[in-house]
Amino acid sequence: MAANASTQAGSKRWTYFHSALQHAIQRSAHKWTYEDFAECFSLWCNEQPENAATIFNLVSSRLESSITDNCEELFKKYNVKENLDNLHGVVTAARVRRQAEYLGNDLWREDLQPRAAVRARTVPLLEKERDRLRAELSQLTNENSELQSQMRHNVQAKEEADADAVKLLDVLDRAFSKWNQLPLDDIQSWTLQTAESAGSKA
Repeated sequence: MAANASTQAGSKRWTYFHSALQHAIQRSAHKWTYEDFAECFSLWCNEQPENAATIFNLVSSRLESSITDNCEELFKKYNVKENLDNLHGVVTAARVRRQAEYLGNDLWREDLQPRAAVRARTVPLLEKERDRLRAELSQLTNENSELQSQMRHNVQAKEEADADAVKLLDVLDRAFSKWNQLPLDDIQSWTLQTAESAGSKA
């Protein structure tokens, strides 16, 4: 397996587990022998035995690498190494106490009800999660209020812009209407007369 966090030194329990897993992956990846491969691709193996052997080795290596990578992802997702190291520490401590004939009171008592033990561990976690969700909800509520305020402001600005546009169109309509009411023929005649009079004076 490739060198990574899971291959770092750990407890004996982790070392044995990791070594056994390596062995199992190698056996699984190479369980399909070249003879099996040749039976499936007999014609190609007979015509190009060297290339066939190379491809077979590449497939086996790739299969081993793929299984290894998937295992590493699971190790990281579930903290396998850390959990096995913790388990090893608990077992080792228990063995030491047994050898020393430990007579102290354990955290677990025979008269301790399972529900009480579960509540003692889960209630603080649930309360912590509740507080986190409340804080997240409060933040989302504030953000939602800001978005609503901004949306109302945008709607109001749009309504004001629409009203200004309507007023401007009304002014243009009135101006156009008045323009159409002007005696254009008389204006043109007056303009020509003025131009001719100015030309004759010149």
